[in-house]
Amino acid sequence: MEAPELLRVWVLAVMALGGSWATLPDHHVLPDHRVSSETGAIFVHELERELFQEAFLASSEDDSATPITFQAHLRDHPDLPRWLRYIQRDPHQPGYLYGSPTAAEVGTHAIEVLAYNQHTYETVAQLLVITVVPAPGGDPPYQGEFLVGNRNVEELLPVAARETFLGATAGVWEQDDLHVINVTSALDRGGRVPLPIEGRKEGVYVKVGSRGGFSPCLASAASPQSRFRCSLGQQPLASCYDTFAPHFTIRWCNLTLLQVWPSPTSPGPVWGSGVLEEGGDFQPPTEVPPRDLLPGYLVTLLVPLAVAALLCLLLGHLMCCRREGVQKRDLETSDIQLVHHTTIHGDTEELRHMAGSRDVPRPLSTLPMFNVRTGQRIDPMPGPSDGARVPLLPQ
Repeated sequence: MEAPELLRVWVLAVMALGGSWATLPDHHVLPDHRVSSETGAIFVHELERELFQEAFLASSEDDSATPITFQAHLRDHPDLPRWLRYIQRDPHQPGYLYGSPTAAEVGTHAIEVLAYNQHTYETVAQLLVITVVPAPGGDPPYQGEFLVGNRNVEELLPVAARETFLGATAGVWEQDDLHVINVTSALDRGGRVPLPIEGRKEGVYVKVGSRGGFSPCLASAASPQSRFRCSLGQQPLASCYDTFAPHFTIRWCNLTLLQVWPSPTSPGPVWGSGVLEEGGDFQPPTEVPPRDLLPGYLVTLLVPLAVAALLCLLLGHLMCCRREGVQKRDLETSDIQLVHHTTIHGDTEELRHMAGSRDVPRPLSTLPMFNVRTGQRIDPMPGPSDGARVPLLPQ
């Protein structure tokens, strides 16, 4: 087992036994880090290598060459929340926690992050507290999802890359309030792993939202005529492709435009203080009228018994009343087969009678013990008590 696996097993064993981070060897704990996120917008937190590198006990001369890997999970849980994902392409690159929280994830999420130095086997832990709040205006009603074919997901997570993409999107959407809602790897959507060739990327789905309507260019790219051209292997009908080049290669046949309207929510129950008012008495619920359970009991009991009785009668009729006797069998058998069967039995009895009535003595070779040279017959019964055996041939 490799050293990283041994350390991981040690960490899991300590945490399972109720230990704390401080009980781990060569381990440091950083102060808690608190961040906030809004629903309907992308959340990205970069796990900076420099921050964790400074906390290691033994720092190397070249900190950039130290391989550092990260592990993150929800506190007291083995995995991350369903809306949050983690990626780190290489131990020499930073890791990212990213996702798009929804209204169901409003609240506080405590994420435990563990950094591991692969050279010195040191670990550094930090608690990341994410507070998800609802967006003031709700989710944007107009959302468009673009497939970027020449990028990996970690290349679009930095702020500068997202700002560049939004600037290119504004040229085709013609709106100023654009923001990134979610970033998803094409592999999570069923895409194929690219070949290990330089320049091949996995592809990234980027969902952008706005409160303004779609531009004619986007509407034309997602029209039924454009879908038909895509099915023929042609480019869709639009004239706004050059705004993303040369930084981003958009696959326009995978463009998706959505209109999301807020659904009316019914008011929930009003919770009280839980304490009865003075002078108030608890009123138990009214009594339930008695129910007659006898018909249901009879149906449950008698129906299976009736079915079992019918099956028994049917089986008895098939076994006892529909048996084929010898006479019926002989009537349905041809005469030639009956004569042939009778002849076989008669010949067999005749041969047995002839063999039993012959007067010739039995062949000597059929006797139990016989000396072919002297013709002597030896009693096949056991010999003397001392275990000596009588030889067949004279010495």
